[in-house]
Amino acid sequence: MTRTTGRFAAWSLSSPETGTRSSMKSVRTEYLRPAAAEDVPALLSLRAEAEGWLRTKGTDQWSDPETGERAIAKWRGSIDDGRAWVVVGERGRVLATVSRGPVDRDFWTDADRPETALYLYKLIVAREASDRQLGTRLIDWMSRLAALEGRTWVRIDTWRTNTGLHAYYERLGFQHVRTEAPSHRRSGWLAQRRAGELARPDDLLPVGPEEVSYGDAATLPRQRVDAGASDDLTSGDEATP
Repeated sequence: MTRTTGRFAAWSLSSPETGTRSSMKSVRTEYLRPAAAEDVPALLSLRAEAEGWLRTKGTDQWSDPETGERAIAKWRGSIDDGRAWVVVGERGRVLATVSRGPVDRDFWTDADRPETALYLYKLIVAREASDRQLGTRLIDWMSRLAALEGRTWVRIDTWRTNTGLHAYYERLGFQHVRTEAPSHRRSGWLAQRRAGELARPDDLLPVGPEEVSYGDAATLPRQRVDAGASDDLTSGDEATP
């Protein structure tokens, strides 16, 4: 099976408009692109904002803020590997981010057939954009990417105690697989959704500031799941819609 990864995969998943301008084109201006080194300060600001917001929600998630050189190095590593993307809005402002990563062996075993899944990490949405469904739309984009690569699942691990977050993902079609509780980790609520399933098939994120050809992604399945979930929640061991 041939798989595309990193920056090539990011740009191969473009607008469904097939190179034409649609009369139903959204007035929204945000679009997706690969993250770049110059985005690191904005990404750190998103993370810091998410940490502060979580503290107001009665959850201990992210109670150990990531700061300084370690945080910068982690972001740069994801960017250099072509595993991080950002959603930008007017004037190039970074509104959201998502990354993919390797299988986490604290949680997923050989019996889970880890090669069949794309692993979603670091989903964060700016509070100012919480009404734009960017978290849901980013998950949909990753679902399309997983399908393009021939994978079966999009998988997540989230903070074990954040039950509101678990409900958010379940509303978006994720199914709880099991909960793992290694002593050195506070994440471990594991869930997955079928690759190619979409919560908002009529509200896909465009890739790049201009409309571009949909290319091979035109063959991706457009299965609908329940789109009634609000994005006003926080996701993941390293994530926040």
